[in-house]
Amino acid sequence: MTHINMTDFQKYVQRYLDHIPSENWLEELKNSGDKTVDIYSKLSEEQSLFAYAEGKWTLKELLLHLSDTERVFQYRILAFARGDQNELPGFDEELYADQSFANERSLSSLLEEYQLVRKSSQILLETANSSALKNIGIANGNQISAETIGKLIVGHNIHHLNIIEERYLPKL
Repeated sequence: MTHINMTDFQKYVQRYLDHIPSENWLEELKNSGDKTVDIYSKLSEEQSLFAYAEGKWTLKELLLHLSDTERVFQYRILAFARGDQNELPGFDEELYADQSFANERSLSSLLEEYQLVRKSSQILLETANSSALKNIGIANGNQISAETIGKLIVGHNIHHLNIIEERYLPKL
């Protein structure tokens, strides 16, 4: 058996891809979005301000983090699928969360935004030419395909759903 030495970036990507429960990642995109909406629809405004520990994001901040990250990933997918060869920058998720003012917004507005961003991702990915999704670009200094970024949206969302179920909901 040959041992493959994975880079830190490959390990980071694989960590999220491992969360996708089936090969049909486009269906899992829809499923993870529906599950996120279901969980957040049952929260009160007060509950949405809960953070499970000091220095951790509130549920509102986490929801906006999902939307922000998905938007960044959407742009990368679009750029690479269209053949853009420009290197795209990374983004600082902590800075984005700190500057989001999510806790000042209503839960319903954050949930509406999440649903619209997810619908946009679904349309982008479901209508993309399969060969265009194979296009590779460079984001944050790493080569990655448009399709893999689409899968990262799914795995990232499921990763945070797991955290919500393990660390937030039991304490509410």
